[in-house]
Amino acid sequence: MKSFRRVAGVAGMAVLVMQAWAMGPAQAAEKLVVGVAIPTATHSFTSGIVWWANQAKAELEKAHPGLKIIVKTAATAPEQANQLQDMLTVNKINTLVIFPIESASLTQPVAQVKNKGVYVTVVDRGLTNTQAQDAYIAGDNTAFGKLPAEYLAKSLNGKGNIVVLRGMPTTLDNERFDAFSAVMKGHPDIKVLDAKYGNWNRDDAFKVMQDYLTRFKQIDAVWAADDDMAIGVQKAIAQAKRTDIKQVFGGAGAKGAVKKIMDGSDPLIVADVSYSPKFMYDAIKLTTEARLKGDKLPANTIIPSVLITRENAKQFYFPNSPF
Repeated sequence: MKSFRRVAGVAGMAVLVMQAWAMGPAQAAEKLVVGVAIPTATHSFTSGIVWWANQAKAELEKAHPGLKIIVKTAATAPEQANQLQDMLTVNKINTLVIFPIESASLTQPVAQVKNKGVYVTVVDRGLTNTQAQDAYIAGDNTAFGKLPAEYLAKSLNGKGNIVVLRGMPTTLDNERFDAFSAVMKGHPDIKVLDAKYGNWNRDDAFKVMQDYLTRFKQIDAVWAADDDMAIGVQKAIAQAKRTDIKQVFGGAGAKGAVKKIMDGSDPLIVADVSYSPKFMYDAIKLTTEARLKGDKLPANTIIPSVLITRENAKQFYFPNSPF
């Protein structure tokens, strides 16, 4: 953690900083009110976000008597923007950890909160203006695309046909697909037959995979880029009774996929890449503990994405999480 930087030339602020350093943990906790703004649990990943946020709240409030963490969920960007104003005026938050529902429409509401003196950590979905935040915490989207590409290239011995299911048209998805494509450029005997959006949704992925199966008579592997999409892909494969596909590589480390890898129970699901909603827990914990000490976080914190195989799958299995 970086030390809290005192504002030069402002005597009043300097005094406040010295007081913050002099506080004991209990005193600091009494003065810290953390608002957590996250999406409603509409699918398994956001269910995981909500679950991990509440885990962090329970653990941190128990460890630091007097600390207050307020968790709010919203189904739409306008609802989340309104919640920010409520947390500021009603709950008197002085720290905010937000997983924005949308980047562009939440940038100004978050900036307004920051301009009121609230310390802001943005998680996963970046804002369109980084001046609206103090810190940014996210998973490693480059590794999310790079690791599956390397694994599939090796498992195919550098030769074969792959189809790709992307997420949604976002900068996050672009980073993943660009990293995947960069690796594949080094394997000219592997042909990426097509790449379409499955919207991180198993039903949409089922339809995309049905189209692939109709158009392509030989597919050796699928990069589904999401564990929910991988379920839809497998359903389409089973329905078509295709036996040419040897591997379906999903993504994000959903507990169902990780359990299959641990048990070796599904010949198509043998590896994954981590991008756990646990980063919500990490973001709340890192931010809260830093503010209790009077510290600030680095401007950017990237939580590594790791290749999950049978050898290490147990480390990524969280049976009590909805994801």
